[in-house]
Amino acid sequence: MKLKTHIHSVESCGTVDGPGLRYVIFTQGCLLRCQYCHNPDTWKIGEGKEVSVEELIADIKDYIPFLKASGGGVTVSGGEPLLHIPFLIELFTECKKLGVHTTIDSSGGCFSRKPKFIEALDELMPLVDLVLLDLKHIDEEKHRALTKVSNKHILDFAHYLEEKEKPVWVRHVLVPGVTDKEEDLQHLGEFIRSLKNVEKVEVLPYHTLGVYKWEALGLDYELKGIEPPSEEAVNHAEKLLQLHN
Repeated sequence: MKLKTHIHSVESCGTVDGPGLRYVIFTQGCLLRCQYCHNPDTWKIGEGKEVSVEELIADIKDYIPFLKASGGGVTVSGGEPLLHIPFLIELFTECKKLGVHTTIDSSGGCFSRKPKFIEALDELMPLVDLVLLDLKHIDEEKHRALTKVSNKHILDFAHYLEEKEKPVWVRHVLVPGVTDKEEDLQHLGEFIRSLKNVEKVEVLPYHTLGVYKWEALGLDYELKGIEPPSEEAVNHAEKLLQLHN
């Protein structure tokens, strides 16, 4: 357990990042620049706290009784966890020795079909019980406007997970005027339903809790003035994205 990587923080008893109580590790570094990101301080690669697998496992062991009793486990989020694949392989190998459920929360933003990346990802996948896949937008141009990158490789990542028969929960942040258009939600729903491995779809209402971080970092928050969606809008989006027509 000699590998080290950079993380932003740890949440010892998370309740929204997979089933049950979760020990959530927020990794440092992300290639997307989402306009609504509530953790822009995780963007830069190489910043944050350097930790070892050994340190994290020692801390995780203290919470195992609570994690297992709730049907929970360990979730690695971000930033983007797939920027840390060698570390995840070692971490999840140790988690499996302890009988702990493992989850990755990923936007797929660094996914590639290049042989070296796929070889590493193929080694990681058997150690992953669940993937929380964040699909930001189905329309490529709108995805670029929202995140500064294309979504082609992200949708390809969804297909990769289907090929691996890996259980997936799809998450979609609903931003009024940005990600809530009827036609876009219909197309996203069609894409989700075309995948055979999606077990659940979660619509996450946009919120402004991270705006202060943008201001502290001297960044221009482009969604100023946008309010969270209504309960009715969230319910409507859930119907359009549901797994069964």
